[in-house]
Amino acid sequence: MVFDDFPFWLRFAHFINIVFIILLIRSGVEILSALPKLYWNDHARPGTEWIKFTKKKFTPNFKKRTWISLEEEESFSSWIALPGHKNLGIGRHWHFLSIIFWISNGAAYYILLFTSGEWQRLIPTSWSILPEAINDVMLYASFQFNLPGNPYDSIQQLTYFSVVFLLGPFMIATGAAMSPSIDARFPRYPKIFGGRQAARSLHFLGMIGFVLFIIVHVAMVILSNFSENMGNIFLGQATSFGIAVGIFALFVLVVVAVNVWATGISLKNPRLVQRKLGAIIDPIRQTLFNKVVSRQQFSKSDVTPFFRVNGYPPDTKEYENLMRNGFSDWRLKVLGLVEKPLELSLVDLYALKKEIQITEHSCIQGWTAIGEWGGVSMNHLLSKCKPLPQANYVVLYSYQFTDGDQFYEAIPIELAKHPQTILAYEMNGDLLDIPHGAPLRLRVETQLGYKMVKWIKSIELVDDYKNIGMGQGGHREDHMYYDLGAGI
Repeated sequence: MVFDDFPFWLRFAHFINIVFIILLIRSGVEILSALPKLYWNDHARPGTEWIKFTKKKFTPNFKKRTWISLEEEESFSSWIALPGHKNLGIGRHWHFLSIIFWISNGAAYYILLFTSGEWQRLIPTSWSILPEAINDVMLYASFQFNLPGNPYDSIQQLTYFSVVFLLGPFMIATGAAMSPSIDARFPRYPKIFGGRQAARSLHFLGMIGFVLFIIVHVAMVILSNFSENMGNIFLGQATSFGIAVGIFALFVLVVVAVNVWATGISLKNPRLVQRKLGAIIDPIRQTLFNKVVSRQQFSKSDVTPFFRVNGYPPDTKEYENLMRNGFSDWRLKVLGLVEKPLELSLVDLYALKKEIQITEHSCIQGWTAIGEWGGVSMNHLLSKCKPLPQANYVVLYSYQFTDGDQFYEAIPIELAKHPQTILAYEMNGDLLDIPHGAPLRLRVETQLGYKMVKWIKSIELVDDYKNIGMGQGGHREDHMYYDLGAGI
């Protein structure tokens, strides 16, 4: 088949792809900055990382003081990270928005590719391409770049095929393996890649692959028939050198402008970005993940030897007094839109049916750990207080105060009723220790760790969370611009 030029839809998809690929890479770097270390094992023990992008030494010693994983976070420059400077919440919003448009653009590209016959540009149809590619490598090595092809030489065809049909799907697959909801619902899926941490490492290597491809691709466009290449991909026909330079400059300017705008508005008005991007992301997230039920159940031999901590324990006099008395005076209050408000001691909770589960904790920073949790099913507790029909959310309040405000998180009542949503008072067969949330903490296994409130003081059932805190659905959402739903 002879190709005269590139159709408009292909040229448009090519432009959209590069815009969102760069947004994905930069926001991905922001996500990496929260835990700038990569592991091959889900225990993610400090010191076992295979590569790190930090000079900090994380040597937790709880006998001296409580170390938290946020101390591992780095502040990456806005030149490489979107938006940079420890803005994980906003970085995630940009990453997930870019994923939506990148996948949508890719899906449209695939459909048009196979319904138009354009697939023959990319997919090799003969094994003869392999010896041809070896010959072309030798020519490239001698700085001969204008090789014959229709429209690509063998090296270009193999490279584009690999990027479009192998690297792209690989990035989607490894990204999905880092989703707590997907991992909880399909616990065998991340094992395909060696676990969530291995998937995270592979995802990073895939990102490096994209970066290298972009660099080489742009270099080859410039070195090999620059005028013809720029004219074909933007105009559908060859053009003069001057016009080609103008097109290239305009293309670079648009990409830079988009990134400068995204970075600037994210740093100056993060709440606006959180709301606007969330309005696009949240409906899709809810459709895909809200009904997911955790099916995790690891064995005791899988339990992580060192389970990181995030969040400093409460330092209020109220909590310190409870701690001194071994929490014998502690009472859990369940109130709000319920028929029967409850006030339960630890002894009362111990008397209820005990649930035990061994599950993997996924922190929003990127680390994972496996623990055995024992406690009371949230659904069982709700059956005792009898929520009113207008109760839509369960709000859990902590004894912890951060940035002067009480820590809290809201979860949909449907999520609270999931089989593996429990109020845990035991960890690995022992009573919860202080760093991990004593006397009681939430475990909701389809979500990221920041939703799992520790040092629980009370539970309130409400119709909406908009009048609580800053109205975003949780302390991290209020102050760090995280997502209300932490399933992706």
